[in-house]
Amino acid sequence: MTFEYPGDGSLDYYPCRYGMSRVAFRGPRRDLDRPFVVMLGGTETYGKFVPEPYPALVEAATGLRVVNLGVVNAGLDLYLKDPSVLDIAARARLAVVQVVGAQNLSNRFYTVHARRNDRFLSASPVLRNMYREVDFTEFSFTRHMLHALQALSADRFEVVAEELRTAWVARMKTLLSSLPCPTVLLWIASAPPPMPGRRSDLSSDPLLVDAEMVAALRARVTCYAEIVASPDARAYGTTGMAFSALDHPAALSLPGPAVHRQIADQLGPELVRLL
Repeated sequence: MTFEYPGDGSLDYYPCRYGMSRVAFRGPRRDLDRPFVVMLGGTETYGKFVPEPYPALVEAATGLRVVNLGVVNAGLDLYLKDPSVLDIAARARLAVVQVVGAQNLSNRFYTVHARRNDRFLSASPVLRNMYREVDFTEFSFTRHMLHALQALSADRFEVVAEELRTAWVARMKTLLSSLPCPTVLLWIASAPPPMPGRRSDLSSDPLLVDAEMVAALRARVTCYAEIVASPDARAYGTTGMAFSALDHPAALSLPGPAVHRQIADQLGPELVRLL
């Protein structure tokens, strides 16, 4: 059943904070004095519109205490620039790190918000010089900006895309090296990581991440879990999701409870094996 409400706040995420971090995570708040598994990631890990996201389902199925540190639209900067969150992750028995898109991180072309990484703040002089015809004050979000830049010039955009890929790999390596516990690199998508192409594909998530980038990280993690949503799970669509009528378009683009169940069913046994 899909729950639709006329206003905002159709699902209570019990927002909470840990340590000195200013980031609001999905609750209820977990006890960090007992052994736990931590899950880092973006909108899928947070479980937007989903009453029981896969971190909660994994905990219920395995008995492992799971701390969900997923954040909607999170980029790697959110974790790398937050000492409190890194400290929590480093104390875990095991860390699951979702592959998030490469668009939401600061780089030599543009800067993003420290906590809301999908928010575009400013373009560097290098990018302004590359795209002299663009008024960058028109952009509030990274995805919107990247689509506009690609539409103006696919060739110039590929320079930006390559910078994002390079920065993403470097920062993922830094994040993984900061975790002394066993680590699981988690791919969640409707298809496996794509092979690199001549023209960057901005139609699928995780944005601008390809198979070569994932392969560059495999030696740095304990385990790689590639979970591709099955046709049967995707067929359920928004069934079981909780969202307002205004959020319906956004809900359509996100994995529903059936996909979260698939993720938990595949990921849970792997975590038990590692521990």
